[in-house]
Amino acid sequence: MKKQITVEYEVFPSLERLAQEDMSLMKQAVLARANAYAPYSSFHVGAAVLLENGKVVVGNNQENASYPSGLCAERVAIFQAGAIYPGVKIKAVAITATSKNYAVKEPAAPCGNCRQAMIEYEQKQKEPISILLMGEIGEVLKISSLSDILPLAFNSSFL
Repeated sequence: MKKQITVEYEVFPSLERLAQEDMSLMKQAVLARANAYAPYSSFHVGAAVLLENGKVVVGNNQENASYPSGLCAERVAIFQAGAIYPGVKIKAVAITATSKNYAVKEPAAPCGNCRQAMIEYEQKQKEPISILLMGEIGEVLKISSLSDILPLAFNSSFL
């Protein structure tokens, strides 16, 4: 027997075509991106997390000469949101990336570690968290649930 997993998402031709709340969240991710510490990769990522209480928590990638010690923007933002506002549900996460070496024209998707870290919050709150993805220029993708980009996710039921 074979089964298929598909992902449905919306494509917006530019940031300005998003709904106001989504555009505002992505603009905060862009501002966070400017403060990334990425002296080794020159790849700057910003993330913004919108909480149910209306607060927005931002993060950016933080590199380290000992490569495994750095942290991605998504985890910086979502962990900070969990630490500052424990128990407050997350509505959406916006992620954007740029490079000092080239124009990032494609939406930047989170790495596997970040997907696993973020899905934990979606599973805990039992409500979907939408995700917005953007490069430096070009299209913006909107995915309605983190589980769409991490199907068959590992969760606490395996422990």
